[in-house]
Amino acid sequence: MSDATVPVNDVPPGESPLEAASDFASAPDAFQRLWTPHRMVYIQAGEPKGEHDCPFCVAPSLDDETALIVARGKHAYALLNLYPYNSGHLLICPYRHIASYDQATPEEVAEIGELTQTAMRVITEVSHCDGFNIGMNQGKVAGAGIAGHLHQHLVPRWASDANFFPIIAGTKALPRLLGDVRQEIADAWPIASTS
Repeated sequence: MSDATVPVNDVPPGESPLEAASDFASAPDAFQRLWTPHRMVYIQAGEPKGEHDCPFCVAPSLDDETALIVARGKHAYALLNLYPYNSGHLLICPYRHIASYDQATPEEVAEIGELTQTAMRVITEVSHCDGFNIGMNQGKVAGAGIAGHLHQHLVPRWASDANFFPIIAGTKALPRLLGDVRQEIADAWPIASTS
């Protein structure tokens, strides 16, 4: 037993002893491993069973400040991610409870695109970011935290960021409060683009 292994006596019944990653048998490769135990809350809670408990269906019924919504369109809306990778991390969602991009209507697809373009312009203006990561995780197996409701991620990036994943001592450093970021983006959002 290595020094990093938890003695069997100290392990709760039904659980395996913990081992240091350095003790694992492995073949070197070019990949780093990103361990994200905080995402277990999504896995253990399970997928929302329907629209009444889906956070992306509930959000539009709340006021913008409470729901962190920065802009509303006719078919889709933009809100801040409650668990952002970087300050200004937005989600673009259709109002309809659909699971995948291929289920979206042409109007929803167009408005998701328009909201994404506007969000990029606004976030660049207010935060002076240098680029973006944009993506959709389609289905639980692809990493969607809420697989039942389509949502697109828009993550601002800066040349000086270490990248948006580092977590040190179980802590992710975000320099701005969600409410402040939401207000700044909402205030800069052109009114005509959300009608």
